[in-house]
Amino acid sequence: MAASNINRVVLTGNLTRDPELRSLPSGMSVCSLRIASNSRRKENGEWVDKPNYFSVTVWGAQGENAARFLAKGRPVALDGRLEWREWQDQNGNKREAIEIVADSVQFLGGREDGQGGGGGGYSAGAGAGNGFTPHSDVPADTSDFSPAPVGGRNSAPADDDIPF
Repeated sequence: MAASNINRVVLTGNLTRDPELRSLPSGMSVCSLRIASNSRRKENGEWVDKPNYFSVTVWGAQGENAARFLAKGRPVALDGRLEWREWQDQNGNKREAIEIVADSVQFLGGREDGQGGGGGGYSAGAGAGNGFTPHSDVPADTSDFSPAPVGGRNSAPADDDIPF
C-alpha cells in the first residue's frame, strides 16, 4: 500500500496589493491575493530579511470576505495547499505556475479604523454559513455577577446560601 502524499502550506505575511475578486460563469467567486512573507538568515553577523512573494487563490464565500475585509498591507495567516497549473500564453508558449489554494484565511492585526482587536477570519466549516467568523473587542456582559466580598470575617457565605 502506497503512503499518502502531504501537500500543506501554513503561511503568514502581508498583502502586497488589494484582493481581486471575480465571479466565474458558474457563479462561483474566486479571490486572488498576493502575499509577501519574509525569511530571515544571518549574514556577516547581521540578520537579513529576504522577502518571498506568493500567489494565493481563495474560493467561494471565504474569497468574498477576503476581498471585502482585506486590503494592501494587511497581515494574514493562511492554511492551504500548493497547486500546479499549466497553460498556453497568447504567443503559444507553454507556461506553468505554482500557487497556494487557501483552505482557511485568518485576518491578523487590528482593524483599519484603529480600534485595535484581533480581526476576523474564516476557517473551512466554521462560521454561520456565510464564511466569516467575527472576533469582537467588546467585553462580555458581566452585569449578572455581583462583586466578590473583600476580606473580613463576614466574607464566608451563610449556611443557608450553600447549595448542598
